[in-house]
Amino acid sequence: MSLVQGVIGNASLIALVHPDSGVDWLCMPRFDSPSIFGRLLDREKGGTWRFRWQGEELDGQMAYLRNTNVLRTRFQRGDDIWELIDFMPRIPVGLRHRSPLRMIRYLVPIQGKPRLTVDFDPRPDYGRLHPDLVPIDHGVSFAGVGGMPHTLYSNLPAPYIINGQSFALDRPRYFVLDCGHVSDPLHLDEVRRDLDLTVAGWRSWVQSSSLAGFADREVIRSALCLKLHAYGETGAIIAAATTSIPEALGEPRTWDYRYCWLRDAVFTVEALRRTGHFQEGRNFLQFVLDVAESGPLQPLYGIGGERDLTEIELDHLAGYEGTKPVRIGNQAAEQVQHDLMGEVVLCLRTLIADERVHVEDETVWLPLVRRMVAGAIDAFDKSDLGIWEYRADPRPHTFSRAMCWAALHHGAVLARHFEQDAEAEDWQQRADVMRARVLSEGYNAELGMFVQSFGGDQADASILLMPIIGILPATDPRFLSTLDRYREILVREGGVMRYVHEDDFGSPRSAFTICSFWWIEALALAGKLDEAIETFQRVCAKANPLGLFSEDVDMQSGELLGNFPQAYTHVGLINAATTIGTLLRVRDRQFHAWT
Repeated sequence: MSLVQGVIGNASLIALVHPDSGVDWLCMPRFDSPSIFGRLLDREKGGTWRFRWQGEELDGQMAYLRNTNVLRTRFQRGDDIWELIDFMPRIPVGLRHRSPLRMIRYLVPIQGKPRLTVDFDPRPDYGRLHPDLVPIDHGVSFAGVGGMPHTLYSNLPAPYIINGQSFALDRPRYFVLDCGHVSDPLHLDEVRRDLDLTVAGWRSWVQSSSLAGFADREVIRSALCLKLHAYGETGAIIAAATTSIPEALGEPRTWDYRYCWLRDAVFTVEALRRTGHFQEGRNFLQFVLDVAESGPLQPLYGIGGERDLTEIELDHLAGYEGTKPVRIGNQAAEQVQHDLMGEVVLCLRTLIADERVHVEDETVWLPLVRRMVAGAIDAFDKSDLGIWEYRADPRPHTFSRAMCWAALHHGAVLARHFEQDAEAEDWQQRADVMRARVLSEGYNAELGMFVQSFGGDQADASILLMPIIGILPATDPRFLSTLDRYREILVREGGVMRYVHEDDFGSPRSAFTICSFWWIEALALAGKLDEAIETFQRVCAKANPLGLFSEDVDMQSGELLGNFPQAYTHVGLINAATTIGTLLRVRDRQFHAWT
């Protein structure tokens, strides 16, 4: 089962839908709740919700309604043609949106009278429950984890859903799955209204986007995908919708990404800011303030701010393509990673100092900036497990120390913004000392490249971010030399590796796609614009048919692997595209639409 799925959501729920019409992944009532449908991780036990034609499995053509997260799949069997529209309602209400815990599937006949069957097979609690379907008025109900009620309303009689008997699609049919409450059945006109309003809401959101004029279609799809990862209730932004899709088939590199990594979320906020969207960043900053006050900063949290994300394995599930273990929870929440303070400060600076953003009481953020700066000063000379979350062997990672510098340097900018000039001067002086050490001790002159850790000799793709955070220009001879060396070490035909040395699980085999976009942006900033554009186009060709990316690409087969859709990868695409677009306008002197 390759990652050809589409993703739908509404800031309350997120689901993956396969071209055969199956719901492969849906967790309720939150992004990180136990799955209701989990065929992605076990074809037999996971559960699915699909339609069949005369008992046969389907294979449709999927596409998003333009500039929306509404998915349309067209099917044809013989003379029969019909469409399935999948969406989660996101209804504009004044300045807000109503996003119920609801998934809607809308079947529409186009030609003929196809005879279909419904295979509605929920398996709550990661497939550990096999509930009875109980007929109710206009649908069926079943109990989930802890007895939580779930209802499926439809204008198809309940026996057809429970027994899987065939019906003629001679008129539109709808299916509305609700979680956590017993609602009133919807009328077909209400389903159509919710669809129309959801489409209008997404298109309005896209119309408010800023675009750089390069790869705009890919940027829009990536921005829409990132929007789905932002949990509306708390402002948390998850790394991916799934758990345990392996980085490489047959290897135990299977992780649960349904949580809020501060690092990933900060980069997501910046990518959305580049496209003119700020509310997600404002919501996330409130989330950061809340979790920072709850105790020591940690790399990731549950989407409700939970700190304890104990990692366990689900032995009863076969795993994606048979790769085990299936994990829930993530041990990385307990790790020490010293880049966090810099990323939080960068997020604060880009939002608070942006003239387009109105913050009611800016002074509430100054204590957080001071805390991040103090933490960076304390952490600079200490080893950590780094951005790639090794599970052993702390090191003096160059990127972590560069981000400690970022906390002080960009913290000084914020201090001046808050009219704290004495603190700004002190922090900048300390930052200058840190910068000098990063650029000297993080650079291996003999190898001609920046290295993963002070005094080390290993390449690390996170170094490609150094110009982005501002610690040195991309045209610095040391960085240009690093690009030349990394081209030999990390760049492969299938993409760019994070690193090539052995880690806790052996030698990595897959390319990490965000590293490809970091490479592209670094090339563009270093003056290699044509190469950056050519590489961008080659990497984008690896997306699935809907323009969505996972975390990794298998170097040999080109298959997408890793959790999906991966927010970090789409962040990289947006940032690389906006940088290329800006530089193209400068190069071609096309600063406005008519030039």
